[in-house]
Parts: sequence; C-alpha cells; structure tokens
Amino acid sequence: MTAMTLDALPTPALLLDLARVRRNAGRMSELARAADVALRPHAKTHKCVELARLQVEAGAHGLTVSTLAEARAFGAAGFCDLTYAVPVEPGKFAEVIRLHEAGICLGVVTADPEVVEGLRRAAAGSGVAVPVHVEIDCGDARTGLAPDDPDAIPLCQHIANALPLRFAGLLTHAGHSYDAQEPAARVRLAEDERLAVVSLAERLRQDGVPVDVVSVGSTPTVKAAASFAGVTEARPGNYLLSDLFQATLGTCDVDDCAVSVLAAVVDCSRTRRSVVLDAGAIALSKDRGPVRWDARAGYGRVLDLDGVDLGLRVANVSQEHGEVRDVPDRWLDVLRPGARVRVLVNHACLTVAQHDAFHVLDDGQFVDRWTIHRGWH
Repeated sequence: MTAMTLDALPTPALLLDLARVRRNAGRMSELARAADVALRPHAKTHKCVELARLQVEAGAHGLTVSTLAEARAFGAAGFCDLTYAVPVEPGKFAEVIRLHEAGICLGVVTADPEVVEGLRRAAAGSGVAVPVHVEIDCGDARTGLAPDDPDAIPLCQHIANALPLRFAGLLTHAGHSYDAQEPAARVRLAEDERLAVVSLAERLRQDGVPVDVVSVGSTPTVKAAASFAGVTEARPGNYLLSDLFQATLGTCDVDDCAVSVLAAVVDCSRTRRSVVLDAGAIALSKDRGPVRWDARAGYGRVLDLDGVDLGLRVANVSQEHGEVRDVPDRWLDVLRPGARVRVLVNHACLTVAQHDAFHVLDDGQFVDRWTIHRGWH
C-alpha cells in the first residue's frame, strides 16, 4: 500500500506505531528466552493476525485468546495452538469442539467439576481431547481456586481421568498487580503468582498426576518477576502495545506506547477555553486508567501528528465528543476545526476493541491497514 499522510485519513482512526511494536515484542521475547519459559501472549490486546505473526516471529509459542471469535480468526490464519483464558461455560462447549474438529487445539480453563463433567459428555461423541487447565487464584479474587483449596487436587485428578478430556495443567493471572505502583510490590506479587501454581503442581506430581503446563500471566508481574522456577509459560498481553496506564504504573515508558487515536478538532471555544475532538467514548473508551496516581489522567494525552505531547488531556467524553479543557491561548490559535491531533490512550486493550482496524505507521507515514477481529462468538 502506498504511504499516505495522516492528514488524509478519516477520523477517528486507530494508529499503530510499527517500530514501537517490534521493539516491545523483541524485549518480551528476550525476557522469556532468558527465563527459559514459553511465551504465549494474550492476543486480546490486539485481536490482529498480523500482530500475532509479528509476536511469533519474535519467539512466541502459541497464543492466548479471550473470545471464541478470536480463536476462530486466529485459527483460520494458521494459529492452531490456542488457550481460551476465560472460564468456559456449557453454552460454548459445542463451538470449542467444532474448533478442535477443524484442527485448532483450543485449551480451556475452569475451576468447576460440573463444567468438567459437562464438557466430558459433550466431547465424548467426537472423541475430541480438549485440553483443560485448572484456574488458580493467586490473590486476584476474581475466578479460580486457591492453591490450598481442598478441592484443587481432586479436581485435577478428576480431569486427568475424564477421557476424552486431557488435563493440561495449571493457569493463574495476577490481575491485582495493576494496583501495584511500587516495583517491590510487583516483585512480591509476581512471586505469589509463581508459587500459587508451582506449589500445587509439585503436590500433584507427588500424587502421580503429570502437570505439563504451569502458566502465569499479567504484563506487570512477568516484567517484575525475580524467578520463573517451575513455570513453563507466561501469558502477558498489554506489553506489545503498552499504554498510559502501564507507563504511569512504571512497567514501560511513554515512548513504548504504540497505539494512539487520530482525531479531528470539531469545535474550538475561547469562551469555554476548550477544544472538542471527534473522538469520544466509543473511539477512546471510558477507561480513566491511571487516575489513582495521576488526577489529570482524563481519557488520554493529546499529541501533535509527530507524537509530541502538547501538555493537554481529554478531560471529558460523551459518545462521539472528546473535550479538552483549560486550553492555553497558543493552542486555541492552532487547534481550529479541521486540525488533527493524536490521543495517547489509557488502556490499549479496551481502545483497540472499539475499532475495526489498525492504521499502521512506519516512520510517521500510513502504510497499511490491519483488521481487528472483534466480537464474542
């Protein structure tokens, strides 16, 4: 595709800085190699085949997904080693089995023996050996069993004997690490995450249950971990694109943030000292991200087309309006209707899910358009 300037793109548009993505991918892959763990990145962050290929080229092994739509899209593109990291429920059994019959190995996650029995019955007719991971709660308190829960070992043993299912191993996610701004706190949470699955895996092996996969997740803990002893794979997702939340948390630099939203000025008021953009809640998301540590976080930082921070924030959003308040005179003279800016977003994963495609930038020029595979089913 011929290079095009940003002035020619319709707004709002999701921009992807290819050089930053490649740099982020290389760094995480090197971390995984040095730790001797397989990297199974969470593709919900980008939902994009081209970006998944870039991750695999950098050294990833398999992908993690959060929807069956993602599994289908990546499977159709040749990615046949996937983990569906949302607890599976009976309404999705038939599609999981269909994906296996199409040659896509889709591992599932649960902590419920009734779900296991239902999936076993559903898979029995086809003989599909669906890999089942038991989810362990390492402190996030969202889903999964505590590692010392008396039901944990019996559940794993049950799966190991529930043919045609296959007990794949243990999986956990330290989602609460997103509340830890202090580096030492993230180190502690990473160790809690590791021990939650490694300690249970050791007990299972002592009881004669093989545990092939011992999987941890979360970009903050994977980057902070002092040890991966006993861990076989890591599932970070946000690292590839990064965002203002991660930068404020301290797990990346602002210069690592690879996505922004191109927006046009639709109104400029000296009376209100405001500029209104055509990128609102739908284009940016309503995630205020790092507001806990940055009271001015708003809904994103305003940059010029070269990516230079103008010192302005999107302070308020409605469906299609993004309002920049307290705008100095020097910018009120420049940001007139039709002017273009970029908004560096708080939460890349949620913003990406609002758009149909990435508009890929190479050396500041628009060079390609990559589809984002949205939806749940």
